Amino acid sequence: MCWILGLGGLVKGVLDRIMPGSVLTSVAAHQLEHAAWDGFRFYDLIFPLFLFIAGVSMSIALPRRLLRDGTAKTVRHLIERALILVILGILVSGGLREGWDQIRWLGVLQRIGIASAAAGALSLFMGWRGLLMTLLTLLGGYCLLLSWVPVPGIGLGDFAEGRNLTNYIDSLWLPGRKYDGDHDPEGILSTLPAIATALMGILAGKWITSEKETSKKTCGLIGMGIAMIALGWLWHPFFPVIKKIWSSSFVLVAGGWSTLLLGVFYWIVDVRGWQRWTPPFVWVGANSIALYLCAGFGIFRSVTERLVGHPGKDWTWVTALVSFVLMLALARWLWKRGILVRI
Repeated sequence: MCWILGLGGLVKGVLDRIMPGSVLTSVAAHQLEHAAWDGFRFYDLIFPLFLFIAGVSMSIALPRRLLRDGTAKTVRHLIERALILVILGILVSGGLREGWDQIRWLGVLQRIGIASAAAGALSLFMGWRGLLMTLLTLLGGYCLLLSWVPVPGIGLGDFAEGRNLTNYIDSLWLPGRKYDGDHDPEGILSTLPAIATALMGILAGKWITSEKETSKKTCGLIGMGIAMIALGWLWHPFFPVIKKIWSSSFVLVAGGWSTLLLGVFYWIVDVRGWQRWTPPFVWVGANSIALYLCAGFGIFRSVTERLVGHPGKDWTWVTALVSFVLMLALARWLWKRGILVRI
């Protein structure tokens, strides 16, 4: 959340100011942008990592809710949460401002709501073996669909933009405004592998909250993360790593990095107890959706422009810094007063 709420722009701006044209600046600028189509960069990890962490959180929260409220109420909660996130996502994307035909029905928050609700509901009725089999079925089935279902006028197994089955289904069945012309990176069919990303988080959460020794938990997460990254890239020549269609190989690479990072930070924060540096991230994490909405509605940007105006190209880091500090200040203010905006 920090990276997408200003930290990325701040890092790029500072490096460009103090080290213009350097290798480090070029690498940072490259990694802090999404891959145009196939491939994987640091910025491509943020969205699936958020969905993965939502799965980890559900693995902790849902069993408690299930004991307290029962199955029916827990399922209803998941559906209501998904609907709220879909509505918020539509509003962040412009809502009805330009008319019904310009509503963006699917987007980032919508995907988080739908995919996490589906994965959460599955976790209420399945053990870890059932969840693992469902995950593998989603990834394998999605690959088979895109490889063996022909796109009219194009044929089989084409994964290029605008020529694959995922984009074709969006062009036919997804109403309203699409992010990329006649298709959307958070479209209809790619929701299936996104559910698999949330399931990975649920399985990782079950592992990290198990009764196993901390050393086994840490090594298991890191080892599984490395294995998934390797498997994802081995799959890449046959089903490319593409975020915009949430390809199965992309799910493995992103899920692998997510699992690896969870293992590393579990060891740092929970096992070693090195926690002094964590409060700002706790503030942001406690109200991540609220802060994302503030950014989406342009609140931080508007206040920043009133404070510093438009200082020019060589000083873009100033606006990024002010916006990021405003976000942290709001996050701290909410946390200190016990205000937690939960959905």
